[in-house]
Amino acid sequence: MTDAPAPEADRVPGAPHPRDTPRVIGHDAAVAEFVAAARSNRLHHAWLLTGPRGTGKATLAWAIARWLLSGAGSDDLSVPPDHPVARRIAALSEPRLHLVRRPVDDKTNRLRSEITVDEIRKLLSFFHMSAAEGGRRVAIVDAADELNTAAANALLKMLEEPPADALILLVAHQPARLLPTIRSRCRTLRLPPLDPDAMAQAMAPLEVGGDPVRLGALADGSVGEALRLAGQDGLAVYQSIVDLFATLPRFDRARAAALAEVAGARAGADGDPFDLVVTLLDRFLTRTARAGLMGAPLVQAAEGEAEVMARISPDERAARGWAAAQADLSARARRGRAVNLDPSALVMDMLLTLAQVPGNADA
Repeated sequence: MTDAPAPEADRVPGAPHPRDTPRVIGHDAAVAEFVAAARSNRLHHAWLLTGPRGTGKATLAWAIARWLLSGAGSDDLSVPPDHPVARRIAALSEPRLHLVRRPVDDKTNRLRSEITVDEIRKLLSFFHMSAAEGGRRVAIVDAADELNTAAANALLKMLEEPPADALILLVAHQPARLLPTIRSRCRTLRLPPLDPDAMAQAMAPLEVGGDPVRLGALADGSVGEALRLAGQDGLAVYQSIVDLFATLPRFDRARAAALAEVAGARAGADGDPFDLVVTLLDRFLTRTARAGLMGAPLVQAAEGEAEVMARISPDERAARGWAAAQADLSARARRGRAVNLDPSALVMDMLLTLAQVPGNADA
């Protein structure tokens, strides 16, 4: 029997690994900033790449590593795929590059929930062993906000006394979770959500089920989120949410019960249905509140979405009501999960509460 390949903590299901992504899309300003810093001969030893999950932070980190270690002179971090360094990095065999990520438990072949201090000790050994060879060395930590306390403290010590000719690239989805002293020792590159054109470019080579335009709108500029939604049939779930709110002010309880039943299904390899439903409810409320301030979305994520939002969120007063409801929903979801409430019952309670948002009676 052939052993199953070990899971990779830094890979989005359904997408190529960031090291196999040939170019950085939609972040020209960040690329230009790094290239300018590198060419100034004053390259900071640690860079913090932040921004929403799935927007290309890891892709940028791997592109930087290829560019630096290959000595390529391009302005856009591009390196020919047949370059020896590019080949070695793709095979994870480049001796001047070290990757830190959540390790796999040898007993269960499952990913650990955090990056342990042993992984940072391996990084320290890498810098010590490679120092004798000289030249630039690069480390990628993906994601730095998954470091446990001991690992974070060990990394901080390394950042305080950085090895010579070392570059450490920290990918962080939630930089506020990092020690302030780690953030203060890094130069930050913040990557914003991808705009619609960049989303289209990034998703074009991927085999994504569903309407890529609607997925892009629903994913808020995150390719990783678009892939997750596609894998969980997120467009269909979101359509059911829009259809439910289209029944206001009567509010169709049968539709609400069906949606709650989806949320109560057992979690599978593609993800947790409860998390999916809550995430999409949160997104619907956010988009509805925004519609009251800025008008209905230009790109609809579901059939009839613009019409529903224009009706239930026609002005600033309604927008404030939906924004408050969104904050309340997030808090309810966290509390419910903390005490292990039944997911289906919890979502049904949320939906009945949303039906009472001020202004719905006049919708």
